Amino acid sequence: MTEVFRHIGKDVKLGENVQIWNFTYIGDRVEIGDNTKVGSLAHIDYNVNIGNNCKIEGMAYIPPLTVIGNNVFIGPGVIFTNDPFPMSHNMIGVTVKDDAIICAGAMLKAGITVGARSVIGMGAVVVKDVPPDTLVYGNPAREGYPMQQYLEKKKKWDEKTLT
Repeated sequence: MTEVFRHIGKDVKLGENVQIWNFTYIGDRVEIGDNTKVGSLAHIDYNVNIGNNCKIEGMAYIPPLTVIGNNVFIGPGVIFTNDPFPMSHNMIGVTVKDDAIICAGAMLKAGITVGARSVIGMGAVVVKDVPPDTLVYGNPAREGYPMQQYLEKKKKWDEKTLT
């Protein structure tokens, strides 16, 4: 029998069918919605709200005051921040709207909003709000191409890998 090591804080509200993998930290007063998966070595600090049907990959860091909508994907090693002027006592979280995708290794500045159905490319450093239905990438992150073009590329990729 394998022993699972993880920390789940006080006053945590977990929805139905939440899966939390090994070596994961979840702080006090966190809410995680139904059918959400949290990968190994993820660190979800206190006072975080995460919606339904999300997937948070391993080694993601989600600090206090972060709000994540429904159907959001957070890739491995994504780092959210909440202190625009370290070490300030006045913190502000990142807000991620429904159906957003944040790819591996992205870093998000405190106080920004990631729009619904947007995509943040891997390794992007996001220092300003991301509009809905937009793909951004790079350092600092900038618009790459219209979301429709992204969806067409994704469809071609998916069709190729299914054959």
